[in-house]
Amino acid sequence: MTKHFGVLCALLILFTACSKDKDPVAPADERSTTVKDLEADTGASMGDGVDGREKRPFHTLIYQFSTGRSRLLKTKEDSAQYLKNTDWDIAFTKEYNSYVVINNGTIAGTPGYGGPGAGRMIIVEKPYDQVNEAPADEVFTSSGVPGVGWDNGNGYGWYFYSLNNHICVPVKNRTFILKTATGKFAKLALLNIYKGNPPVVTDLFWPAPYLTFKFFVQEDGSRNLRTNS
Repeated sequence: MTKHFGVLCALLILFTACSKDKDPVAPADERSTTVKDLEADTGASMGDGVDGREKRPFHTLIYQFSTGRSRLLKTKEDSAQYLKNTDWDIAFTKEYNSYVVINNGTIAGTPGYGGPGAGRMIIVEKPYDQVNEAPADEVFTSSGVPGVGWDNGNGYGWYFYSLNNHICVPVKNRTFILKTATGKFAKLALLNIYKGNPPVVTDLFWPAPYLTFKFFVQEDGSRNLRTNS
């Protein structure tokens, strides 16, 4: 019995080692930038009685890929000074800063409307690491969206939202290919709205909005978006 047990253990160890060897390894990515827990408008609330928060519309948060600079626009003067230019690429707007909008001066109703921004966005049902090329300009025109937020079943958002528990759950393996405000090609993965980028949230009062996302901008002007070796 002891001898058989020893053989069985040896086989289990060998099987485990082989299994580990076959586990998929995430491709190396040293070209992308990951932004963790970018604090948005944490002082606003949708309802009354939330400790330390005020019931009011959420201020817009803008972010520039090239510099990593963000700014929370709290006043009309802020908006007038900082929105009508190409010094930002995406804006986090609306409830809990969950609606992500590109900087395009021709799309009415968006923060950059009337400015020089040339941003565009399309949705790709593919993992971020597998998005290797930006499509032709015609695709951005025919299939482009001004922004993404709650996916209510139409396939146009970056998170699912339950009216029962009021918790946001990011959509897996959905990537966004962008043109930046200055027309460079980029890809973007929107990962979380909750502080700490937790894999699962069950607490309605988990700190938010603290935005986590990953992006890559192709600086040479080409459509090559490959980020893994």
